[in-house]
Amino acid sequence: MSKITNIANEVEEKIDINRAQIEHRATWMALIFDEMRKAGIENAEQIVRKAIKRTGIYHGSLFKAQCADPENCVDFRNAFLGDVGVSSFNMDNIKADHDNVNVDFHYCALVNAWQKQGFDEETIALLCDMAMDGDRGIAEAMGLELDLGDTIAKGCASCKLHFKKTEQE
Repeated sequence: MSKITNIANEVEEKIDINRAQIEHRATWMALIFDEMRKAGIENAEQIVRKAIKRTGIYHGSLFKAQCADPENCVDFRNAFLGDVGVSSFNMDNIKADHDNVNVDFHYCALVNAWQKQGFDEETIALLCDMAMDGDRGIAEAMGLELDLGDTIAKGCASCKLHFKKTEQE
């Protein structure tokens, strides 16, 4: 029996459409990774991680361009966490100040896609961490760090993300 609990809340049709698009992307990612491993590509994980991080850095630069003050995490929160995304991932506990953004996700369409494909819990946790390289890339483009706490993929009730200003030496 799976320890992963990932139940979508009831939402409007456009959120269901967005979730389906996210699942489609997650399915591609997972099946490409799976086929690379089956083909014996030893560094499949590193290749996928690099591509996902590049995607995150690209999207992070777009979010940064939307910020009136890219040094202010409140502006980042407003650019990064739009209404559709918040609803799609059933986010709450969203807190932002000048130096931090904290948010909890209570549903993950990516995990849902991987479960539908029949991946085991260990692989789902790995795919989740690889997918989070996109968020790590977004953080990097914004000059932030991402602390990833609990994750749905590891059987927790939610994913806890904390974007914060990087430590200055």
